[in-house]
Amino acid sequence: MYRGVLFLGILFTCQVLRSQSQDCVSRQELQSTLRQVHKLLSAHETSFLQNLRSLRKKLSLLQSSTVKPSNNTSTAVCLPPEPPANGRMLGRVFRVGHEVHFLCSPGFRLTGTETRVCLDSLAWSGEQAACKAVDSGINNDATSSMATSTSSSSRPLMSAYVRPSRCIEVQGSKHCTCEQGYSIYSQDRGLCTDIDECELFRLTQPGRLCMHTCVNTAGSYHCQCPVGYSLSRDSRSCQDIDECERAAHNCTKEQVCVNTFGGHRCTEVECPRFRNASYVKTSPLRCERNPCLEGDKACLQAPVSVNFHFMSVVSNMTAPRVLFRVSAARVLGDTLRFGLLGNRGGAHFAVQRSGKQTGQLLLVDTIQGPATLEAEVEMSELERRMLLGRYVTRVTLFVSPYTF
Repeated sequence: MYRGVLFLGILFTCQVLRSQSQDCVSRQELQSTLRQVHKLLSAHETSFLQNLRSLRKKLSLLQSSTVKPSNNTSTAVCLPPEPPANGRMLGRVFRVGHEVHFLCSPGFRLTGTETRVCLDSLAWSGEQAACKAVDSGINNDATSSMATSTSSSSRPLMSAYVRPSRCIEVQGSKHCTCEQGYSIYSQDRGLCTDIDECELFRLTQPGRLCMHTCVNTAGSYHCQCPVGYSLSRDSRSCQDIDECERAAHNCTKEQVCVNTFGGHRCTEVECPRFRNASYVKTSPLRCERNPCLEGDKACLQAPVSVNFHFMSVVSNMTAPRVLFRVSAARVLGDTLRFGLLGNRGGAHFAVQRSGKQTGQLLLVDTIQGPATLEAEVEMSELERRMLLGRYVTRVTLFVSPYTF
């Protein structure tokens, strides 16, 4: 191919020279030149192929030399180290470069190296780990780490609230850690003191840790609830105990058990007394007026019925808030009126109409417990402004001393 191209190029050059009246090489000279060029190209091709084969051989040797050591390393393992008594070992891979860690059971401290590495020599770094009882004394590292300015009298005594720290040497520097619920003692890094979570959260986020009372313990804490409450499953909230539902009360058969937040009340329901009117108890929480004599206006002015309603609320409940609704089952007249009877509860309650036949009792301000409030809601039925009947509901509100 190269010879053909070169031959055509020389012929073209000769044609140009002839047109310009210049001499051109003969055919024999041209063939001789072509043979020399062909030899030169063949020599270059042979040299290139030899260099390529040599380069491939070198790459193959280099690849084999880098793969073999990695295979040897991946299969080399150290003998499994012995886990310490009264402790445990973390890590199950014992190849070169891998780590194992040692932990001690509560009441024991770690001596030796906490983290060991499998070296290329198939030996473990550091010293053999061991767990010793806390009351046997603080380890040498902890003792040597005490500041000379700290006297033995100012050093806290060892107890459940004071424990030795766990220290390791990393590149010539000592790092000490504590168990959960403890922190490094400010005057001695060899000791750990209990964290008072109750005091910490009381200053930053009150009520976030426990709903009622927080009790600090060694390394932890627990929540307590007041009498009448039980601790919920989340171990921080308090749930009211319904003594009435559980029959955990001492109310008599004549009394009504009313559950409150944190306790209960034994209440007696007595029918009211009005002039010329008598009542009979038709249910534990309802009294109805006996029929009146014809023409007895005093009896007709007395309520037709008196209902009793007991409610329990928490302290500092937001207001205004609807507490109770009263409605007429059937209406004989053309007008219904709702209002508070007398002056009882006027400072804390209000009544407003919520429908054509419905009125509602509202708590208008916040109440700090413990407290007991009473109100009487009256519903009057009229026909052409003449009274047909009065219906009274006595509401008793028990306010808890707690906000939950």
